[in-house]
Amino acid sequence: MIASAAGLAALCVSGARADTLSGALDALRGADVVILGEVHDNPMHHQRQAQLLLELQPKAVVWEMITAEQAGGLDPDTLADAEQTAKQLGWDASGWPEFRLYAPVFAAAKGARQYGALVPREEASEALEQGVAAYFGVEASARFGLDQPLPDAEQAAREADQQANHCNAMPLEMLPVLVDFQRLRDASLAAAADKALADTGGPVAVITGNGHARTDRGLAVYLAKARPDAEIRSLGQSEDGLISGQFDLVLDAPSVERPDPCLAFRKDG
Repeated sequence: MIASAAGLAALCVSGARADTLSGALDALRGADVVILGEVHDNPMHHQRQAQLLLELQPKAVVWEMITAEQAGGLDPDTLADAEQTAKQLGWDASGWPEFRLYAPVFAAAKGARQYGALVPREEASEALEQGVAAYFGVEASARFGLDQPLPDAEQAAREADQQANHCNAMPLEMLPVLVDFQRLRDASLAAAADKALADTGGPVAVITGNGHARTDRGLAVYLAKARPDAEIRSLGQSEDGLISGQFDLVLDAPSVERPDPCLAFRKDG
């Protein structure tokens, strides 16, 4: 997901501020599912995720970045070897930031069962063609709440966010598709966390971007629908105090230098 400078200018945060990693750990400990958000290219965010995994010792870890098939091929020996993990996952061709950022997180997860939530590209295209609810199936869609359209105001707000996140360069007809794709990814993460909780009894940790970690519209919404009795806590990781959405807890870190993401949308001349 591309976050534009315009989008970053209108950020808001809702959630308790954690001053230290140990404070965050105390707040997260004891939950059935802990969602650990990130800005994908911020190394401090990943270092903190790794430290939290080592302290929390979850029985299962769910990854936004890999598929269920890829997760099934990971074992503790592989996860202990960053080069082997990256090679096995085909990380260089994945489109995610360089693996050195994620290496400590995967290594810290080696004692847990691995679950992937990434929807393969071909399946994602099919899901958007037939509809997200149809892709999940009648029973699962109802369980996670995908069988209900978003309220008009929420749909409009999400479309506006997608437009801002894409530097106001998206054709209007693409905005509902982008919102559906975000819902698909949120529900896929929720379904993977649900399965991990059923298989292992928890606790379960989810490694994902801040957008999916939001408690007002991310995976927690869908998981809470399926498991109303589960204790779900979400950590958002801000940069220089800025983050968008609601979280149970927010931990801040310095921002990193990155090129203007809107350059990709500008035409020469």
